[in-house]
Amino acid sequence: QVQLVESGGDLVQPGGSLRLSCAASGSIFRLAAMGWYRQAPGKQRELVANITSRGTTTYADSVKGRFTISKHNAKNTVYLQMNSLKPEDTAVYYCHTDWPATPGPIDYWGQGTQVTVSS
Repeated sequence: QVQLVESGGDLVQPGGSLRLSCAASGSIFRLAAMGWYRQAPGKQRELVANITSRGTTTYADSVKGRFTISKHNAKNTVYLQMNSLKPEDTAVYYCHTDWPATPGPIDYWGQGTQVTVSS
C-alpha cells in the first residue's frame, strides 16, 4: 500500500506562485512515474503534469511555461511549482502515481489539496 500526501494548497492572488508537494511512502519511489491532476467544480479531472522515473516531463497546454514538475527521489517527494497563477487554475490538485508492482503498476491517488486563485 502506497500513501500519497499532498500539501501546499492555498489562496493566492492572480499572478502569484505556489509550490505543491506530494510525499509518497514506499521504498521504490525512484522507479515510479508521478503526476499532478486537478479538478475544478463541475469539470472533469485533468492531467496537469507528469514526470517519468527517468525525469521526462509532460504538461497540459494550459500550464506550459508556468508550471514545473520535479521529483526528489531522496525525499520521496514530487513537487509542482506554479507561477503566474490565473483564476482558471483554481481547483483541487491531486497527486497520482502508477506505482511499479507485479504483475503490473497499481494506481494510487492522494487526498487532494485546494488551490484558489482570486483577488
